[in-house]
Amino acid sequence: MFTNTLRPLAKALLRHTVATALIAGLCTQVSTTVAAEHTSKQPNIVLILADDLGFTDSAPYGSEISTPALSELADNGIKFTNYHTAANCAPTRAMLLTGVDNHRAGVSNIPEMVPPELQSHPHYQGTLGNNIVTVATLLQDAGYHTYMVGKWHLGATPDLLPSSRGFERTIALADSGADNWEQKPYLAIYEKANWFADGERYTLPEDFYSSQFIVDKTIEFIASNAADNAPFFAYLPFQAVHMPVQAPQEFIDRYMGVYDMGWTALREQRLQRAVALGIVPQSTATTIMNTTKDWEQLSADQKRYEAKRMAVYAAMVEAMDFHIARLVTHLKQTGQYDNTIFIFASDNGSEATGPANAQAAALRFALRQQGYNNDYDTLGLKGSFNSLSPSFASASASPLAYYKFHTGEGGMRVPLIIAGQPIAAKRQISHAFSFVTDITPTILELTGVTPPQVKHGKLRYGGREVEAMIGRSLLPLIRGDVERHYGDADEDAVGYELAGHAALFLGDYKLVLNKPPIGDNQWHLYNIAADPGETTDLSGVEAPRLQRMLNLYHDYEKRNDIQMMPAGFVGARQVALNGLRDRFGAQIIIGIITLIILTPFYAIYRRNSYE
Repeated sequence: MFTNTLRPLAKALLRHTVATALIAGLCTQVSTTVAAEHTSKQPNIVLILADDLGFTDSAPYGSEISTPALSELADNGIKFTNYHTAANCAPTRAMLLTGVDNHRAGVSNIPEMVPPELQSHPHYQGTLGNNIVTVATLLQDAGYHTYMVGKWHLGATPDLLPSSRGFERTIALADSGADNWEQKPYLAIYEKANWFADGERYTLPEDFYSSQFIVDKTIEFIASNAADNAPFFAYLPFQAVHMPVQAPQEFIDRYMGVYDMGWTALREQRLQRAVALGIVPQSTATTIMNTTKDWEQLSADQKRYEAKRMAVYAAMVEAMDFHIARLVTHLKQTGQYDNTIFIFASDNGSEATGPANAQAAALRFALRQQGYNNDYDTLGLKGSFNSLSPSFASASASPLAYYKFHTGEGGMRVPLIIAGQPIAAKRQISHAFSFVTDITPTILELTGVTPPQVKHGKLRYGGREVEAMIGRSLLPLIRGDVERHYGDADEDAVGYELAGHAALFLGDYKLVLNKPPIGDNQWHLYNIAADPGETTDLSGVEAPRLQRMLNLYHDYEKRNDIQMMPAGFVGARQVALNGLRDRFGAQIIIGIITLIILTPFYAIYRRNSYE
């Protein structure tokens, strides 16, 4: 079965040379007639979202991983080096698709992690509220075809699926993640992997591999309406590189031995390449996270296993890039490339929840209950569960500190590339601060589509009141009209909160608090333009700035009705508790009732046994 699963990928791999050649040169073959026709049309938009991709996990940002498609896009557009998202997936997706703060959009956190005590608050549903309008809705109403294939994670009921939020054709994964080889849940909190096509339950094909499937279906959707010559908006939220980290063997083979030097050396190598590429300043310093283990203290077998964990991760990144290249090739061959703008980003920083000791007996037992193994020989293949520990995740985020679920730069600063023939900037870099809420306003300005307007004193769309976008179009930065579009004025402050972790950006500065056990629950102040590694805390020497930014953050909390987490809140534990309740709620209630009924009888039995 595994051979059959890989056969389509093997065939695709044979076409890799052709695809690469097309990426390098086919745009010159587009006919003059088609090119002239495109100049009078609204541009197509391809929005590509990687999942849990670290800051330096792609070649344009300093990685050793081969990503020729992303490199081609970077050469044909602009790279943003100071772009920030939420620190986990659903809140980012809410802001990405609406331009609205995630709390106002109803997605304070992923739904799996919202504690019951807060679920009565409208901002703590973990799903998109009815008070927002998506960029897909605005584009569809303006005559665009709108397509989405991949991870949604913003609601699973009919009214919350993407087919009800502006997307014309969809195949969507409603969960936080799933297996990449088959229709299988990756965590016990899900009974099954919940895929939907155009709002209906969907069964994945036998030859499924997530990155290939996402591009196959996107091409199919685009081709289905090509004849009417209307522009399209295609949203491709990949599963790569969310756990379980899985990839075809031929991609894994390319990285065997590459990571034998360990995570600390890799973190340093990526820093040096990022400096050489102009991604971070020459003076950038880094800290070693307290969750990073000493590579030299590992046994030879442990080093071998950890190196392969990272090799599979790199393979999954390259496999995603390979399939992105297939989409680019299709657009070139069909004459649509010259009128297409590509936006590539990650939803947050590196995922670091993989166990430090992946070979522990308890973990292997738990994986078997889910139908997985993590054996060395088959790591990353069908039936295997792989994930990065905090040590290699820290290298993935190099030179930044922290990772996913935390408000350090490693959790929030990610790559962003905007490219295409309609973009005048080529091989450019912007170091200006930008935020995920800027993407929807940028798309609207690129396409000439009007955002919701104030009517009768209220912002309305489609006959209902909607939340205002807080993002700003990036076009002035892309055109080179300005060097930054967020300054040092109070109204330029950008706040963010996730389960008590907090941040506020103002000019070149960042106020940040990370909760234990990784953080110290203290406010710190950094100049992230000069010190992206967050190594020099300025809170002592710039006390007035610290206080000003604290005041601005508390204003942000009040405006967005941010709630305190319940005492003892731990994200991973809440996910487990919510999962048990959702999957086994009825059985748990029956068990509790049974216990209540039987307790008096047990007491009588105990009493009689002593008489």
